[in-house]
Amino acid sequence: QVQLVESGGGLVQAGGSLRLSCATSINAYSLTAMGWYRQAPGKQRELVASITRIGSTNYADSVKGRFTISRDNANNTLYLQMNNLKPEDTAVYYCNTYPSRPNWGQGTQVTVSS
Repeated sequence: QVQLVESGGGLVQAGGSLRLSCATSINAYSLTAMGWYRQAPGKQRELVASITRIGSTNYADSVKGRFTISRDNANNTLYLQMNNLKPEDTAVYYCNTYPSRPNWGQGTQVTVSS
């Protein structure tokens, strides 16, 4: 079964930064489009950013210019650099393929205080 292990979350003040990491055991990872998703309390999970196998990226309007998704194909790892964090970024963040598959990891909590 594919493993997705997210890390790097925490509590940060508004305007701060965090870098999330996702270690995966996805077969043929380098050929797979990946995404970061988040779910805030009482809301549906949403796509935050995606990256193709060749590194083309897309972002939700709410995070454009603040978040950067990247990947390390040699180490099957996905990253999300988050700058200028806002309280509305508070959520549990998950990585998955893009489009997502049914199997999700435990996520990593990001809390931004005002």
